[in-house]
Amino acid sequence: MKRYLLVVITAFVLALGFPSAALAQSGHFIESGAGAPECFDIGLQVQCTGKVAGLGGTTFEITVAATGIATVVCHNPAGHIAPGQDTSVTVSGTTTPLPTPRNGQYVFMITTDSPAPLPPTPTCPNDMWTPEITDVTFTTATLSLYENGSLSDQVVVTVQ
Repeated sequence: MKRYLLVVITAFVLALGFPSAALAQSGHFIESGAGAPECFDIGLQVQCTGKVAGLGGTTFEITVAATGIATVVCHNPAGHIAPGQDTSVTVSGTTTPLPTPRNGQYVFMITTDSPAPLPPTPTCPNDMWTPEITDVTFTTATLSLYENGSLSDQVVVTVQ
């Protein structure tokens, strides 16, 4: 009976021990104070800064995605410029996977890529015209924190 009780207690302790390893990934964005995420519209891109803490995995990665309205001009074959139709564009950026710092904290600055080139239509009159994005007005950006490839935290930030 003692042996049976020992096996049951050991199994119970092991069962409680394994979920704690899965819960160790508790990285999060600092959401107030000096480390709170801020994102800025810098023309065709968004640049975000902030701080993450509680990192416990082997690697982590921060991504940003932002949608905005692009101001478009169209160049005709003769080289003249005419206003195009404004269109929605999405930009994104990443830190790429980084090794987790020993103190579990990281101050980041991440900039999105510029929007991909647009097709000639529907933003310009026809396929002979070339669209050019001159500016993008962004409103919000979504920052995501991944630890060991799994989503750990996500925040939506107003773009200034």
